[in-house]
Amino acid sequence: MPVAWSGAGETFREELRQRLERPHEIDAVPVAGSMLMAHGPLRSVYEANGWEPLWFERLEPVDQLRQVPATLELAASHGLEPDHYHREALTVALQGLRSSSTPNSVPALVDVELMATDALLALAHHLAHGRIDPESIDPEWFIEREQPTLTSSVMRHALGGKGGRELLETLLPSHPAYHRLVEQLALKRELADNGEWLAVDAALPLIRPGDSDERIPAIRRHLARLERGEAVPADSKPQYFDDALEQAVRAFQQRHGLAVDGIIGPQTLNALNVPPTARVEQLRANLERWRWLPQSLGEEYVLVNIAGFGMQVVSNGEEVMRQRVIVGQPYRRTPVFTGRMSYLVLNPSWEVPPRLAVRDQLPRIRANPDYLADMGFAVLQGWGAEERRIDPADVDWNSLSPRNFPYRLRQAPGPDNALGRVKFMFPNRHNVYLHDTPARELFGQHERAFSSGCIRLEDADELARWLLTQRSDLMSKERIESTWNHGRETTVRLDRHMPVYLLYWTAWVGDDNQVHFRRDIYQRDQRLIEALNTPPPGPESPDITLTRGYDA
Repeated sequence: MPVAWSGAGETFREELRQRLERPHEIDAVPVAGSMLMAHGPLRSVYEANGWEPLWFERLEPVDQLRQVPATLELAASHGLEPDHYHREALTVALQGLRSSSTPNSVPALVDVELMATDALLALAHHLAHGRIDPESIDPEWFIEREQPTLTSSVMRHALGGKGGRELLETLLPSHPAYHRLVEQLALKRELADNGEWLAVDAALPLIRPGDSDERIPAIRRHLARLERGEAVPADSKPQYFDDALEQAVRAFQQRHGLAVDGIIGPQTLNALNVPPTARVEQLRANLERWRWLPQSLGEEYVLVNIAGFGMQVVSNGEEVMRQRVIVGQPYRRTPVFTGRMSYLVLNPSWEVPPRLAVRDQLPRIRANPDYLADMGFAVLQGWGAEERRIDPADVDWNSLSPRNFPYRLRQAPGPDNALGRVKFMFPNRHNVYLHDTPARELFGQHERAFSSGCIRLEDADELARWLLTQRSDLMSKERIESTWNHGRETTVRLDRHMPVYLLYWTAWVGDDNQVHFRRDIYQRDQRLIEALNTPPPGPESPDITLTRGYDA
């Protein structure tokens, strides 16, 4: 660290102190035409350092300062914008320091000092915890973010190492899935920089294997570029849809969540026509979502990707199960949150939420007088000891409305029950859970946003058996089957909680090491991309903080 110096050194320290002691709630701290983003952490770092500079020694820049602009390029690799972190202004200022034939003023040197530290502190926070507050753009994001735990002392000593790069790299998300997306971002940027992406006409008839079509050469070129130059072998007839092209089309459809039929139709061409620049933005949005998550998801968990219509179960760090799922419709979205599964119910009854009773069930009851009896519904009033059954024939269903519906609807266990044979409970304020479903045919759809917010499982029986017989020895397989066969509603508590994550990713890297994209069913990507592209207003949001304390 720099040694104490007098004269100009004292002027430097006082200038630094006075700038940072200015109440940033009243007057933001300007530096070289921009505003500081991390005013609070800056003050903590420099106060702990006795207001000594980190980047100058006797008014001369230390070697590490020259490396800071290059370090800020790390932001681009992770989907952030380097110029949001004073890169351009800092580069110009450093060039001025080198070219000046007269001594630089102390205020100008303090500008450089503050820009360098502010840029690294802000970028460190954004790489570790995300640049955007998710709740500011998505009211359906309910995962609490981890708070920074570094002390100001750790930050102070770490900033100087290779221009702060070593510090930044230690703060990156540790999830392998995150780093695979980073690799794909670089590849997609390379593709975006390598020529124009011309759209193929999607309005013409379907192209089936064995057809000839003038669009085939352009389709073949696009697929070859997506495969990074590995050309799809062409038949001697360039417009002919041959077997090799069919295989490439099927692989493309699978990676984009389309019907894998080998037929080139409007949906396939629309996905193929998305330019690499748009895919770059999609990858940036999903990298930011990873940064919002905890550093570790744990060694066991259930994870549902809402936009991917899939669930995976991880135990001891290894995937043990994967299933297709059905999620909430766009106007009944499944929220993003975490929970802890504590019990499951075999042969569950379904207590219809009041909102769904009025919106969904009331029109069916009015249309069919036998609907309630046919589907096993009871009409109830009151709770507990005061609960009583109401004869549906005594109710004037046509007189009821959302503001006047004094009844409860409960569907008994059975083959028509909306929850199927089992539900998995992780109590939450959204009344969302995982469950079985009798509507098996919907799993054949490639997009499966059909529910009212809960998650329907393709094979709920498999998850139930795994939880009760393999994860823990809570019930034998024979006893589970016997319980199902008797039809009695039975609650089984887990011996330890199972973490559950309901997340939203429209891009990820699959087991095939290829990037997979999905349609943004809830229109969440664009708001996030716009927020990432908007320069920070400065000063920073209150959540950019350091833990005060001393290192051991």
